[in-house]
Amino acid sequence: MKNWDILISYLRLPVFIRLLLVGSALLILFGLLIHLVEPSTFHNVFDGIWWAIVTAATIGYGDIVPKTTAGKLVAILLILLGTGVITTYFASVSAAAVAKETALSNGQLRYGKKGHVIIVGWNERVREVLAQLTKSQPSFRCVLIDSTLNALPISYKNVHFIKGNASYDDVLQKANVTEAQMVLITADQHKNEVEADKDSILTLLAMKSLNPSIYAIVEILTGQHVNNARRAGADEVIQTNLLSSFTMANSLQSPGISRAIEALLRQLHDRKLHLIHAEEWCIGKTFSESSQLLLEKRMILIGVVRGEEGYMNPSPHFIIERGDHLFVLSP
Repeated sequence: MKNWDILISYLRLPVFIRLLLVGSALLILFGLLIHLVEPSTFHNVFDGIWWAIVTAATIGYGDIVPKTTAGKLVAILLILLGTGVITTYFASVSAAAVAKETALSNGQLRYGKKGHVIIVGWNERVREVLAQLTKSQPSFRCVLIDSTLNALPISYKNVHFIKGNASYDDVLQKANVTEAQMVLITADQHKNEVEADKDSILTLLAMKSLNPSIYAIVEILTGQHVNNARRAGADEVIQTNLLSSFTMANSLQSPGISRAIEALLRQLHDRKLHLIHAEEWCIGKTFSESSQLLLEKRMILIGVVRGEEGYMNPSPHFIIERGDHLFVLSP
């Protein structure tokens, strides 16, 4: 029964591992055999194994060769058996490597690491996000899930592509969602706004069901689905249309403002916007006083978030309270 279990375990191994084991055993066997047949030429088993390797690999250095008829018969048998096994082994290794590379480029290979970020959907916004993050954070690791791509259109080494619908469990398992740290769900640009928001919320529900602790950022296009996304477990909701309409409205009131915003955004590539907890040193101080203290740390205080309310550039006499979050720009 034990021998049968060993055989079953062996047959479950990948083909190239099995061939490696068979080839190794064959080379050791012939190395031992040629040493026994011609001990005067092959002084030890290692010499025999060396000769078997170079013969089976068709290298044939000729530094040690059998001289007797029996030794030559052993060599013929090795060439007939060993060369085929070695050739088959390298062919199987090559085929496995090609198959893995094909699965990787086609989005079929499972991601095995943890602590990564998942991004759902491919569009120009995602391209820009990945460009910024890979530049500012060389260790950034991401899994991109998209059903429309046939191959990853970018070549960042830490971005892994999974092809499929992100609301399906098998696709999420390929992306190793249970070990992921964060997810960014972008709106599907191929659908109308309402349908895109519904799909985003469905994807969010699927991810939260498999990993309730994952930090979820969701792009929502319509105002009526913002609360639905939050009910589904979104930690952050990005209202793209709200941000765009804000810029458009300000451009109509002050022509040229969009160019100024773009210029500022380009400069933000080397800086970061942060929400930081109000620490003891600033609690009870005014907005103006806190701004001066933060400037000494090379931080610019932009606003204050208190609960669900935000105060952008409030009065200089605005008092910072315990539990507030400071919206700052830092190096």
